Amino acid sequence: MGYNETMKILILGAGQVGSTAAASLSREGTEITVVDRSSDHLRDLQDRLDIRTVQGHAGYPKVLEDAGAADADLIVALTDSDETNMIACQVAHSLFRTPVKIARVRAVEYTLREELFSTKAIPVDHIISPEQLVTEHIEQLILYPGALQVLNFADGQVRLVGVQAKVGGLLVGQELRQLARHIPHTDARVAAIYRQTEGSGSNGKGNSKANGKGDSKNVEFETIMPEGDTVIREDDLVFFLAARKDIRVMMSELLKLEHPVRKIVIAGGGNIGMELARRLENTNHVKVIERDPERARYIAERLRKTIVLTGDAVNEDLLKEENIETADVFCALTSAEEANILASFLAKRMGVSKVIALINRPSYADLVEGQYVDIAVSPQQITLNALLARVRSMRLDVGQVHTLRNGAAEAIEVVAHGDDQTSRIVGKKIEDVALPKGVSIAAMVRGDDVLMAHHDSEIQAEDHVIVFLTDRSKIPAVEKLFQVGVTYI
Repeated sequence: MGYNETMKILILGAGQVGSTAAASLSREGTEITVVDRSSDHLRDLQDRLDIRTVQGHAGYPKVLEDAGAADADLIVALTDSDETNMIACQVAHSLFRTPVKIARVRAVEYTLREELFSTKAIPVDHIISPEQLVTEHIEQLILYPGALQVLNFADGQVRLVGVQAKVGGLLVGQELRQLARHIPHTDARVAAIYRQTEGSGSNGKGNSKANGKGDSKNVEFETIMPEGDTVIREDDLVFFLAARKDIRVMMSELLKLEHPVRKIVIAGGGNIGMELARRLENTNHVKVIERDPERARYIAERLRKTIVLTGDAVNEDLLKEENIETADVFCALTSAEEANILASFLAKRMGVSKVIALINRPSYADLVEGQYVDIAVSPQQITLNALLARVRSMRLDVGQVHTLRNGAAEAIEVVAHGDDQTSRIVGKKIEDVALPKGVSIAAMVRGDDVLMAHHDSEIQAEDHVIVFLTDRSKIPAVEKLFQVGVTYI
């Protein structure tokens, strides 16, 4: 679609993911209509956002018609029912010819059968599987101990990693230009630094920490765009970009590398817990704690090396019996975030060095991260990233999209097309590209080569360009920058 056309998006479901998607996309100049059966959910959205709402069942033809499915450019089915999401896409295709249809499908019984999803069967153009996305995200965190975020671009050729600078890291207290001296044969780029402002209470991760009286202090961070003379301080949140092979070397410059993970305890044997155990059991000692005896038996029959325990992860006696303090990582992955928080608290108190927990509500994550939880993983934010990538691809050739800092910043992979006559960036050095304030080009992936961006680096056609935005309001400007026309002059 043309850049100047207003995109019309129909979101089905006003739950956590649907509401977050509506809030994010409504700020980008799109026309949003949300469908949900709950009038309370819709009223809350209308009070906060400039959107249109329609109450009703997302799969009913009349409801979709009233919501404007015939004029929508994109339908995003995010209800809590896989079947409703798939039926809604079928109705939108058959009756209204909606061009692009995205559905959240959780059940692996559906997602494993790719032949189900086509114009000749169930017409879903893109499937978003939260369980799969979250599992991959947690797996990366375990593979890179010490990382707060590990985000893939260009099919994993280059990764954006967020770490908290620690005393003992070789670069802490030094200027960034010293990076080349420390690791002369490794090319990496610090994309952004977040530093706690003076006077705000913090645990160093951008979250409030209790002051011992039951309350907490608000934490504010300033964004620092890295220059050669920028000095990294202890507790800075540093996001760096590097080729996959160079990640561990770069991490060693910013913090003392932790020992490789060997023992992993997973609380919760749902789809995420079971799949994570399956991925890790051949290289790690994995235990899964599952409350439901039937589910525990089901997992044990399908995993060859994982030890499956029937019990409650908030049972302190059980954790003691299993010597929880010897675990390298404890993952609280049940479907109840309150249970995840409590289990994490117990595991941390009993001596586990690293705890990862599924927590959707930002208020909960802010309260516990850094005290009882080392890393709070938000399924809704990870799902939103996948959705944003699909939405961006309607205007540009986009690979991956990742939001950072609770959605305040974004890193996006865009393929550069055109030539020096039809593109504002192809054939130009980065220093000659009119980048908006708060936007930087961090790297280019050219074939099998990962090239860190420098001021005199030239962007070529078909480069996968990794763009870092500290201000997501600049997304429309970035989209316009990468648009290809007959001529832009």
